[in-house]
Amino acid sequence: MDVELPRPTTVSATFRAAARVIAANGHYQGDFVPDPFDREMCVPHFLRPMSMVAALKAAVTGDPHVTSLLADEAIAVLALRLEVGGEMGPYYGDIFSLEEHIAAWGDLPDRTAESVICVLYAAGDAAEVAA
Repeated sequence: MDVELPRPTTVSATFRAAARVIAANGHYQGDFVPDPFDREMCVPHFLRPMSMVAALKAAVTGDPHVTSLLADEAIAVLALRLEVGGEMGPYYGDIFSLEEHIAAWGDLPDRTAESVICVLYAAGDAAEVAA
């Protein structure tokens, strides 16, 4: 019997759920998931290692490629918290720039799953305090 976990309903819960996704599946750099066009793998995308952006989407929708308003809100909040190349947040505020900023942070060569998980939990705590 499959039991579906409840989906998060707040930004802070989304960050914590995404951290659990990364902890369970692993962190992936370079794309949302490895082999996104299923040329070499037959593992469902939600079970593959994934980027932070994909984990945020998967935490809310169950699919790392499907977006939602809650996932987009969490992406916006997280992008403004992360420093990449001396810049806090992206230059533009559209969703693609926000996602790219998070991806750039997660794709740094020494980025580990542990550091990603810690940042997501810290963002969840900060969002809880700010709420």
